[in-house]
Amino acid sequence: MPYFMYVALQGDDKILTFKMDPDSGKLEPQGELAISGGPAPLAVDPQRRYLYAGRRGSKELSSFSIDQKTAGLSLIGTVPLETDSVYLATDRKGRFLLSAYYEGSMVTVHTIGEDGAVMAPPVQTLPTARGAHSVQTDPSNKFAFVPHIAAGRGPNAIFQFRFDENSGTLSPNDSPRVAPEEELGPRHFCFHPNGNTIYFSNEQGCSVTAYRFDRTAGTLSAFQTISTLPQGYQGDNTCAQIQISPNGRFLYAPNRGHNSIACFTVDQVTDELAPIGQTSSEEMPRVIGLDPQGKFLFAAGHASGRLASYRINNDTGNLEPLESYPLGERPMWVMIIELPG
Repeated sequence: MPYFMYVALQGDDKILTFKMDPDSGKLEPQGELAISGGPAPLAVDPQRRYLYAGRRGSKELSSFSIDQKTAGLSLIGTVPLETDSVYLATDRKGRFLLSAYYEGSMVTVHTIGEDGAVMAPPVQTLPTARGAHSVQTDPSNKFAFVPHIAAGRGPNAIFQFRFDENSGTLSPNDSPRVAPEEELGPRHFCFHPNGNTIYFSNEQGCSVTAYRFDRTAGTLSAFQTISTLPQGYQGDNTCAQIQISPNGRFLYAPNRGHNSIACFTVDQVTDELAPIGQTSSEEMPRVIGLDPQGKFLFAAGHASGRLASYRINNDTGNLEPLESYPLGERPMWVMIIELPG
């Protein structure tokens, strides 16, 4: 089955589409879609039939149908937002779209209609705090988490919610938040495939924190924090996204400032991380993406406007540089999906 990549270019008001060779990792441009208003966060439904794009400049949310053979996008709807969304994710059933708002200090939940288009107004608008940077439901679709960054820009906490998959509403969990002792600034997160651990990238802490996930209570407890930077580095740096390989053996987080991808192995018994070094990347690597097999990693440089590709060493987890592709102004999202073709 063919693989396709979408890249949102906020500075150029477009979404690029590439076809990816699943064996070599090579990308072939398939076209571009003009979309005004600064497209940034992207999300797809679990069946990969629809794509959703947050337009940060115009404060809108657009829905697109995905051509199952070519990955071409067709606009099927646009709804207004109170403010600009920084992160989008559907729930695990693909019935609702959840959004996080950094400056808006909130999350929203929109219904997804039978035609795949997001509907307005939202089912719920829930105030949280400034610095809300992402939101996802857990694999059971019963819980959700919203990390907020630190350093005076947010409360340095992860808000914990229950999620009703029938109504699409969020409610604070019995333990409504978990906060690191240090000013780490949790930003984005990913689930270990075994469902027992969730890893958060820390924007200000330049680190990754591993949390035990109580799948009954829907709550988190930290058990490890590990730096993304080489020992002795003193320059400016912040962390952005985070990705784990589908087999749960390797984890990656980009360093903005050190301009590298931090690489870790994941212990197959304890889920603890061990560093295996940093691989040089494009300038200000804000977003990264792994292919569905976990054989390749792609990192977009927010400052360079280029996309670096790497082969993942299946034995060690190290990144082997392949090619660099020109993209455009301010790439904000990289997403790779598999289609039936």
